[in-house]
Amino acid sequence: MQLELASEIDFDGWRRQARWLATRPTPPAEVLWRVNGATSLLDDAPIEIPGSSASSELTVPRVFVDLARKVILHNSPDRLAALYKVLLRLRIEPQLLEVEVDPDVMRLRIFERQVRHDEHRMHAYVRFRKVDDSNGVQFVAWYAPEHHIVEATAQFFVRRFAGQRWAILTPERSAYWDGEHLALGDGVPRTEAPTDDALENLWRTYYASVFNPARVNLKVTQGHMPRKFWSQLPEAQLIQPLAAAAKARAGHMVAAEAAAPRRSRAVRAAPIASALTTISGAGEAQRKLLDQCRHCPLWEHATQAVPGEGPAPARLMMVGEQPGDQEDLAGRPFVGPAGQLLDRALADAGIDRRTTYVTNAVKHFKYELRGKRRLHKKPAELEIAACHRWYESELATVQPELIVALGATAVRAVLGRALPILAHRGTLIEPSGEMAPNTRVLVTVHPSFLLRVPPENARSRIRKVCRRLEDRRRLLSRPALSSHEDCHWAW
Repeated sequence: MQLELASEIDFDGWRRQARWLATRPTPPAEVLWRVNGATSLLDDAPIEIPGSSASSELTVPRVFVDLARKVILHNSPDRLAALYKVLLRLRIEPQLLEVEVDPDVMRLRIFERQVRHDEHRMHAYVRFRKVDDSNGVQFVAWYAPEHHIVEATAQFFVRRFAGQRWAILTPERSAYWDGEHLALGDGVPRTEAPTDDALENLWRTYYASVFNPARVNLKVTQGHMPRKFWSQLPEAQLIQPLAAAAKARAGHMVAAEAAAPRRSRAVRAAPIASALTTISGAGEAQRKLLDQCRHCPLWEHATQAVPGEGPAPARLMMVGEQPGDQEDLAGRPFVGPAGQLLDRALADAGIDRRTTYVTNAVKHFKYELRGKRRLHKKPAELEIAACHRWYESELATVQPELIVALGATAVRAVLGRALPILAHRGTLIEPSGEMAPNTRVLVTVHPSFLLRVPPENARSRIRKVCRRLEDRRRLLSRPALSSHEDCHWAW
């Protein structure tokens, strides 16, 4: 029994005919499909399938329909018979497709994977070349897929390059997009496709510059990019010569001296407002001493040391972890995103930052490079200990009544021991050890922690910190911290 399809991917035609055959039912061995008038070993003309209500009696799982739509794109001449065989079995075995080890199901799954793989490679390996014609600029590519996927894959390129005129030429079918409509036509030989354009030299130059000789592995490369596709890729002609020279290039890389990390542009410290007096009244002297510090390796890659800032003496001292990227460039503490959040919250609570001394437990910026970005990296115990002498000098000069330790590193530097921050947040610690007799410590989170929570929660949390400070003012004994009438710190 011969049945005819309009094309290799005539799914609707196959579906209609297969349903009619299955309701008879007709054994798979007695059915032969041919495509669009193709010659056959049999002399019988193809059967015309009449419209029949019997076809509506056959139902199959939706997953089979989706599977069949992919399998029919395969180039195997047996795919239609394999689909029909499984369709017949589904009438009496409704759960057949769940049996992954069934030979008939396995065969369809292999066809499906091969089609999907071919679609993926077409997405990756099609290379368009720029062509100027009477209608303007057009991009043309030539590609030879293994299966009948051109029509199905063309929609991917329509979505991706909707604003360009392009054409994909293949030996079997061709697709053309004019910016509004997709047209499909016959295949063309490769000789009809453009072979080069001006942009390909630029692309080859870029590919050669990013080629890493220390990681070359031709077997892995061929696994991801089979050789049969190399003729379609402009960069593929560089792979062999680059791979041949890889050993020598890798040797030169190993023998070369390590490049020093790229420093950010050094920016001197911004002028300090006249209302502020830096520690000991000698800010530049303090900065020069810090810049000469070599007690830990952080100085080597930081732009500059970042000293504390504020009045001395001061009633309130806030200690953070270390300068961030912007503080490292500006030479001032708490001027980056975390510092701006702290400033806004202090202002909301009626606290004037100019009456507060702010500093960090570590005076140099510790970071790791990610591309061109410098990402914060937590200081080590050795680095915190190396900077402790600077904190002690500040503490002796500022003589605060209350120290706010912002985060775990600050707590470690101020108290000399670690404390769980969230468990002790808001806790007021009485003086002990090296602390002055009248100095108390308030433990809380660092403002950078609040940058990682939802914005609507960040300011409310920092306000709670400031309210805790105001609640503790009765514990402080000195006269008013600020002469500003609107400042809540007038105790």
